[in-house]
Amino acid sequence: MSRVVVAKFGGSSMADAEHFMAAKQIIARDEARRYVVPSAPGKRRGDDHKVTDLLYMCNQLAQHSIDFGEVFALVAQRYREIYEGLGLKQDLEAALEQVRSEIAGGASTEHVASRGEYLNGLLLAEYLGFEFVDAADVIVFSREGEYDPVGTEARLQEVLADVPRAVIPGFYGADEDGEVHTFSRGGSDVSGAIIASAVDADMYENWTDVSGFLQADPRVVDNPAPIETVSYKELRELSYMGASVLHEEAIFPVREKGIPINVRNTERPEDSGTLIVSDQERVGQSGITGISGKQQFTVITLEKTLMDEEKGFMRKLVSVFETNGVSIAHIPSGIDSVSVVVRSDAVRFNLSKVVEEIRIFCHPDAVHVEDGISLIAVVGRGMVSTPGIAARVFTKLARAKINIRIITQGASELSILIGVEDRQFDDAVRALYSAI
Repeated sequence: MSRVVVAKFGGSSMADAEHFMAAKQIIARDEARRYVVPSAPGKRRGDDHKVTDLLYMCNQLAQHSIDFGEVFALVAQRYREIYEGLGLKQDLEAALEQVRSEIAGGASTEHVASRGEYLNGLLLAEYLGFEFVDAADVIVFSREGEYDPVGTEARLQEVLADVPRAVIPGFYGADEDGEVHTFSRGGSDVSGAIIASAVDADMYENWTDVSGFLQADPRVVDNPAPIETVSYKELRELSYMGASVLHEEAIFPVREKGIPINVRNTERPEDSGTLIVSDQERVGQSGITGISGKQQFTVITLEKTLMDEEKGFMRKLVSVFETNGVSIAHIPSGIDSVSVVVRSDAVRFNLSKVVEEIRIFCHPDAVHVEDGISLIAVVGRGMVSTPGIAARVFTKLARAKINIRIITQGASELSILIGVEDRQFDDAVRALYSAI
């Protein structure tokens, strides 16, 4: 049976006619690239606009009965430039007029936002000579906007059975009434993974503007080395703590079937990029894979003697955050103390209420609040159980005079989580990178 590759091209790879040409060359190099998932046009330069952002703006103006013609003209011009640059023949003006009239007619926000991918899909399908398959016909949502994986897989397999090569726009689908629903921003990554799973692809390629994942943030570390291979679990750890090359939910549709993901660079197609493989394929490998982190956390620490012997204490503590709609990032604890780590923006307006409820329900001896904390994850396969790695990590931090506020080791043996002050974040990341 012939190989099947699903290739998703991000907004930066679909920004203009030149990028369409580069994408076509990439697709032509491998006949297995049979299903292509485009995003809406992204920025062409630093001061440019993403088409999706312009469509959101059109929708907001229309909802307030304000003329959106000037903004929509920018959208139309982007597509006309691509259309003319590629010498296409379809009736683009009719498609643009349909979108404009839908916005004017009060189409939903999700429907309007999805039109960037829809229009790009129409143009790319003609340019490649592939069949256009509207995502609204194959990506299934409920009327409540919940994604339906079972219905989607059945629909995709039915429709694509007789379609050897197709362009399927990313980011959106529809319910049984034809009402469009979208994934979160960056959801074209998810669409590509869903399609790869449905067709049992041999590979899911995610083409973007970087050559895969790097071992650290290049804005902090000069020329960090690329990550050649990473497991699904390692990637989840890195993505959760800030590595944002790939939408983290894109892993789930392909993980169950063990379909590898290859993150590649449209502008440097010769680079091998990062290969994301099943956890089993990484068994036996150990060491630090990469470092990622986030700033601006708040740590709320409770002290209470014999806390560990009080039944229901943790349940009462966690319920305070739940009832206030605050997600908990981590809960490091000791015998007579426990710290709750949350995003600072999650408690910006109700911190005093949360602290007061903790005092009422948990009766602590003391409560301390500390802002300006960063969390940095040092991620690697079998890292926690490999002798010498933790010693090397903390020695590097000590030599850089980094004040460590939190240390947590994941039960999965994939990560060591380190809390430092925001002002020392960059220095800590650079020190940790030198430990790889």
